Amino acid sequence: MRQCIHGTRRPHRIHTTTTEPMTAAPAQDLSPLIHLVDDDEAVRDSLALLIGTVGLRVQCWADPLAFLEGLDRQDIGAIVMDVRMPGIGGLALLGRLVAQGVDQPVIMLTGHGTVDMCRRAFKAGAAEFLEKPVDDEVLIDALQGAVRQHVQSRERQQADRDAQQRFAQLSAREREVLALIVQGLTNKEIGRSLELSPRTVETHRANLFAKLEAPSLAQLIRRYASLADTAAGA
Repeated sequence: MRQCIHGTRRPHRIHTTTTEPMTAAPAQDLSPLIHLVDDDEAVRDSLALLIGTVGLRVQCWADPLAFLEGLDRQDIGAIVMDVRMPGIGGLALLGRLVAQGVDQPVIMLTGHGTVDMCRRAFKAGAAEFLEKPVDDEVLIDALQGAVRQHVQSRERQQADRDAQQRFAQLSAREREVLALIVQGLTNKEIGRSLELSPRTVETHRANLFAKLEAPSLAQLIRRYASLADTAAGA
């Protein structure tokens, strides 16, 4: 069960080592982007500075409605936003984000947290709920965890799209063979079921393994069993 985290603000320690002078690194345009939504300018400036110390880009928003309109849903990263803001509150904004299919994890901040508010935030889809003044290390840990979660989610989505594209390349006969493979049938059993010779089954089997880029039977079943079942039942 998730818990509300109460923290006190303390400086975030950055460990450095002395090295030879280095040329400036190129702008990290591909680094994760953190959207920071808070109507308090001092809070935005302070948190943006903190978040930037760990190599994350930050885009600040004073107006939650402007954020909702300007958010690029393709960004990799996370969203940090206050619960109490003018125009629309954080919980209502979270509801809109979820309804619109925004998949960036959301970390909620509040200076007046209650157990009920914490429960409502998690129920609405928040990844974390922190009270101000938030401990620097707690926030950084939460953000880095949220970014990892988002990267992994996007990777799974891309893997699913790739699998669907490869599956679409199979012939009708190869799909029939695949459906029987994931059911656990042997080549001889597949041949009897489809009235094919064992050699023909082996050829179809080799072709579909190559087209689906499956290195093993276990990987084939894990990635394509649901697609094969859906196609067989269509």
